[in-house]
Amino acid sequence: MVSIKALKYLKDLCELQSDIITGGILYLITEGDIFTWRKSSKDFDLNLFHIGEKIDINSVVGKAIKENKTIFENIPRSLYGTRLSTIAEPLVNCEGIAVGAFSIVIPKIHPVAKAFMDFAPIIAEMFPEGSCFILTDLNKIVSIQSSKKFKMPLLKIGDQLKEDFITAKVINSKQPRVEEVDSSVYGVPVLVTGYPLFDEENSYEIVATLCIVIPKQAASNLRNMSSNLENSLTGISAAIQELAASASSIHTNEQQLNHEIKEVINLSEEINEISHFIKKVADETKMLGLNAAIEAARAGEAGKGFGVVAKEIRRLSDQSKGTVPRIKKLTDNIKIKVSESSKKSQSSLSSSQEQAAATEEIAASIEEITSMSEELNKIALEL
Repeated sequence: MVSIKALKYLKDLCELQSDIITGGILYLITEGDIFTWRKSSKDFDLNLFHIGEKIDINSVVGKAIKENKTIFENIPRSLYGTRLSTIAEPLVNCEGIAVGAFSIVIPKIHPVAKAFMDFAPIIAEMFPEGSCFILTDLNKIVSIQSSKKFKMPLLKIGDQLKEDFITAKVINSKQPRVEEVDSSVYGVPVLVTGYPLFDEENSYEIVATLCIVIPKQAASNLRNMSSNLENSLTGISAAIQELAASASSIHTNEQQLNHEIKEVINLSEEINEISHFIKKVADETKMLGLNAAIEAARAGEAGKGFGVVAKEIRRLSDQSKGTVPRIKKLTDNIKIKVSESSKKSQSSLSSSQEQAAATEEIAASIEEITSMSEELNKIALEL
C-alpha cells in the first residue's frame, strides 16, 4: 500500500524512470474511481486509461481498491490487442482506507523478444554469407537485425505481415517452417526459417515469431555449376559412346580388310604359279617348234609349209615366255604393295584396338565423374 501523502514523490520517481525501463512502461494514478494522472514511456503508450475516465470496478485497479491489497494480473491479447502485465497498489489515507490506486502497466514480452537485441547482432554475423533476423508479433514486424554482409531493405519495422510471408504461415500452423525463395523476391536466393514463440504460461498460445533469412548465393552457384557439369558430362559420355561404337566398327572393318589383303596375297601367289606354268609351256612349245623345224628341213619341199608353222610356234613361244617376267614383275609389285598395306592394316588394327580400350577407360572415367557430379549436386541441394 502507498500513502496518499507520497503521491508527489511517487510521480517524480515515475517521471525519472519512465524512459529507462526496457520495453517501456505506463504509470497510472487513480483517485476514487477516476484516472487522475498517467505517465508513459516514449516507446510504449497505449491509447487507453485516459485522465478523467472512470475505472472498471472489475479491473485490476477496481479490485485493488475494493480489496485494499496489491493485485497482479496478466491481461491477454484479446482484451486490448496486446499482452500486458499489470500491478495495482492501493493508495490509502491516514486511516489506511483505500481511496485510490497506483498502477503499473508493462508490455508482456516473450523472453526471446526481450533478448533479441542481445543475441541477434552477434549470431547474424556468424553465417558465412550473412543473415537477417526478423522478430514479429501476430500482425507486424517488430524488430529487424541484419548482418554487415546481407541486408533486406524491402522489409521494415512496422510492416504488416503478408499472407504469403513465412511468418504468417508459422502463425497459422503453429509449426516451424523452412522455405527456399529464389532471387526474384530479394535479389538473391535465400533460405527462410520461421519459428513460433509461445506464451510462457500457455504452450498452445502463439504470441510471436522469430524468422531467420540466410542468403544461399554460393549454394545456388554451386548447384548451377554442378548441374551444368552433369549436363556436360552427359553430353561427353554420349559422344564417347558414339566414338566407342565407331572404334568398334573400325576395328571390325580393319579385321575384314586384313583378311581380304591376305586373300590378295594368296591370289598373287597363284598368279606366280600360273606364270611358272606358262614359262614351262613356252619352253616346251619352243622345243617342239625347233624339232618341227628340223623335221620340216629334212622333208624338203614337202615340209616347207610345216616349217612356216613351226617358225610361228617358236615366235609365239618367245612372246609367251617374254610376258612371264612382266607378269612376275607386276605380281611382285602387287605383293610389295599388299605387304605394305598389310603392315599398315596390322598397325591400324592394333591402333583401333588400343583406341577401343582407351575409349572404354574414358567412358568408365566419365561415368565415375558423372556419379561424383550427381553427389555434388545433392550436397548443393542440402546447403
